[in-house]
Amino acid sequence: MISYQTAAPGAPLVEVETETPSPQGSEVLVRTVACGVCHSDIHMHDGVFELGGGKQLEVGREGMVLGHEIFGEVVAVGPEAEGVAVGDRRVVFPWIGCGECTACKRGEEQLCTPGRALGIVIPGGFADHVLVPHSRYLFDKGDVQDSLAATYACSGLTAFGALKKVGDLQEGEEVVIIGAGGVGMMAIQIARALGIDSIVVDIDDAKLAAAQELGVSRTFNSADPKSAKEIRKSTGGAYAALDFVGAEASVNYGLGCLRKGGMLIIIGLYGGALSMPIPFIPMNARIIQGSYVGSLQDMADLMAMVREGKISPIEITERPLAEASEALVDLKAGKVKGRQVLVS
Repeated sequence: MISYQTAAPGAPLVEVETETPSPQGSEVLVRTVACGVCHSDIHMHDGVFELGGGKQLEVGREGMVLGHEIFGEVVAVGPEAEGVAVGDRRVVFPWIGCGECTACKRGEEQLCTPGRALGIVIPGGFADHVLVPHSRYLFDKGDVQDSLAATYACSGLTAFGALKKVGDLQEGEEVVIIGAGGVGMMAIQIARALGIDSIVVDIDDAKLAAAQELGVSRTFNSADPKSAKEIRKSTGGAYAALDFVGAEASVNYGLGCLRKGGMLIIIGLYGGALSMPIPFIPMNARIIQGSYVGSLQDMADLMAMVREGKISPIEITERPLAEASEALVDLKAGKVKGRQVLVS
């Protein structure tokens, strides 16, 4: 099999040929049809997350096979694999845990540390084959496009998991989506499917225009810091702000949009640090919460919505799998609208 592996931090990926694995036990071997390119791949490729104050969290290592938004065709199954057959075409849930810790027993495999996440801990989809530990991680996509289906494994699941944390909205309560990139665009579409008319914020007018083309009627350019005040004034303060950027500026912008008792849900991993007076937290009764992808049950619920045709598609740009390095460079440079997907 051919995979594209990390070398030095930020360096081009290296094409490596190895023996194609043979599934054992409950394992399933999937031939990669499509694999999305995510901002998390950039961090793993660069080898660090920026923590603010000059601090960094080192995460990369040589020889990693990135890629966790995987759609593929089953080409071999282990002797204990059930409910799956050669020829099945499935979306792969990549956030796989150990199965034994308390997080896994709660059904929150995505929170298992270190876990066995595809493309993060064990080899992922920047390869022509992927070994999946169990058939329960495979989901039928219905009739949607192959390359779009791949993006539901992270972009879709991350947006869905974050929106679930908002809970039921009362009449007049508003939701702000910060960041109209690949995940933000997916959040817009899922929010619409859930009956949420979100306010969308970005620093890029082209991305705001793309959001408007999806039917968003209220957009604001966050390059103007006064726009947060405009949102607060026009809504009485938003009930929830979902930050799909995760930078110091976007987090502070989100806080500036909220009413008392509102919630800021941070999803993006751009980097930086949050500093604020502690008394403001109880005085404003706000919730600051992180959201990391979603659970296996969330994936099942999301894919049911996908198969029912409830979620409109986002913009997809297909590239050959061999252009994985170039795709990372373009994404890091901010040249991508919607989602890039590697196809083979």
